[in-house]
Amino acid sequence: MSLMEMDSWPMMAKCRGMQDDLFPDGADQKRVRTICYSCQVRAECLAEALDNRIEWGVWGGMTERERRRLLRQNSNIRSWRRLLVEAAKKSDK
Repeated sequence: MSLMEMDSWPMMAKCRGMQDDLFPDGADQKRVRTICYSCQVRAECLAEALDNRIEWGVWGGMTERERRRLLRQNSNIRSWRRLLVEAAKKSDK
């Protein structure tokens, strides 16, 4: 993925224009994350949230609590973008 593609992934997101809907409270987060499951830039979105420690909302199909747990369990990972985007590329092949 080129630098330009890395910066423009939000324009390709399935949730584009739905920002207010992606920041629900509690149990509604699990309902909202279903939007992410068929999104072509899910890996980029999740990597953005993990690399930047974004605490609120649903990103890449994961709730705040799920992301915090993942970060705690994998504190040695320095670049989620590299890990997730490369894994997504391999699965597309």
